[in-house]
Amino acid sequence: MERYDLVYQLYDEYDTGTLREYQAFVDVFPAVDSRVALEHWQDANEELERRKNEIRADFAAGETFAEIASRASRDQAFTALDLEAKYGRAVNVLVLDVDETLRSAGGTDNEIPRDTLHVLTEFHEAGVPIVICTGQTLENVKGFAIQGLGSEIVHSGELSIVYEAGTGVFTPGHGEATKQLLYEELDETIRNVFDDIRSRVLPEAPGDLRRGCHLQGNEFNVTMKPNYETGSSKVRETIDTALVYLIDLLADAVGTHLGDDIESEETVVDWTRAFYAAQDPEIRAVLESEGGYPDLDADELPATLESVLERIDVAYYEADAAEIGSLELNKVVGVERSLDVLGVDDPFSLVMGDSKSDLRVMRWVDENDAGISAAPEHASQDTLEHVLETDELVFDRGKSVDVLRTVYALNRLARLG
Repeated sequence: MERYDLVYQLYDEYDTGTLREYQAFVDVFPAVDSRVALEHWQDANEELERRKNEIRADFAAGETFAEIASRASRDQAFTALDLEAKYGRAVNVLVLDVDETLRSAGGTDNEIPRDTLHVLTEFHEAGVPIVICTGQTLENVKGFAIQGLGSEIVHSGELSIVYEAGTGVFTPGHGEATKQLLYEELDETIRNVFDDIRSRVLPEAPGDLRRGCHLQGNEFNVTMKPNYETGSSKVRETIDTALVYLIDLLADAVGTHLGDDIESEETVVDWTRAFYAAQDPEIRAVLESEGGYPDLDADELPATLESVLERIDVAYYEADAAEIGSLELNKVVGVERSLDVLGVDDPFSLVMGDSKSDLRVMRWVDENDAGISAAPEHASQDTLEHVLETDELVFDRGKSVDVLRTVYALNRLARLG
C-alpha cells in the first residue's frame, strides 16, 4: 500500500488520540517518591505498550507506525509525509532559537515546556545534534540548557550554542574548538568602534534613558534592554528612544575613528540615520515618530562612511531591545561554525525562529537546500512570509513541540527508504 493509504488506515482504525495521551503521560510523568504514583505510571506504560503492539502486529513497518501514532497527530503525520515526499531525507540537525520560539512570555510563562524538552531529548538520543541559536548571552543559555536538558546532554559533544546572534560559539567537549570568540576575528577598526560605544553607552545616556534601560551582559554586541514591564507603553517608548540614541552614538564613534576622512559630526549623524532608515522600515518609522528622520538620500551616502556602516547592524525589536552588532557576525556565521565543529558535513536542518536574525538562517538553508524552516504565528512579518512561502510550518504561540513532533515523524518515515 502507498504510505498515504497506510497513514489513513492508522488514524482511521486506531484510537491514536488516547495513544498519544498515554505516551505523553509516560514521557513527562514527574519523578516522585510514591509507590501509588509509580504503580499508576506502570499501569499507564503497560496500556501504552499494549496499544502499540496492536499497531506493530498489523503493519509491515509496525514499529515506525506505532511510534508515529503515539507522538504525532493526524495533521502532523500527513505534513511529515509531504515533507518526506518533497525532500526525501531526514533532518540531521536542529537549529533552534529560544525566546518566543521554544518558550514564550505570553504562552509558556517564559519556560521551555516539559513536553518540548522531552522531544529534544529524544532527538538527542537518536543522534541528532542540537544547535541553540540565540541573541542571549552564553551564561544565560548555558544555565537554562543545563536546567532543562541536563548536564549530560549539554556536555555530550552533540550540542552547540551560538550566542549573541553569532558573535561566539560554544560547543562543549571539543577541546580547543569548545569556545570560539568570532568577534576577535574582526578587524581593528570595527572592534574599536564597538569598544568606544560600549564604554559610553550608559554613562552618556540621557537621565531618563539611563534609568529606564540596562545593558544586556554581552561579550561583544551592545544591547539596550528596558527596565519596564514587557508589553507596556512605557517599554515601547523607552526602546524607541534607545534606538535613536544608539544610532547617534554609533555615528559619533564611527566619525571619531574615521577622523579627517569624514565630514562634520552633525552630517555623520544625519547620514547614519538615513542609512539605517533605508535598511529597515521599522527603524525609519521610529525615526519619523521621534522627529529624527533626515531629508537625505541614502544612495548618496559618502563612500568612506558607507564602507564602515555596511558592516555594522542596528537591530530594533519593538518594545524589547535596541542593539548594535556586526553584520560580519550573524547567526548564519555562527551556525556554519557550529556545524563544522559538530562534524555535520551535509546538513539538512530544522531551523526554528521568530526574528529577522533567524530569517537569515532560514534563507541560508533554503538557498543551499540545507533544511526546512518553522516559525511561531507571532513571528516578524518577513520571517512568517518566508515560512509560509516554503513549507508552511507555522505553529501556535508556545507550541514549538508541534513542529518537533512533525519532524520526529518525518525522520521515522525517512528511515523506511
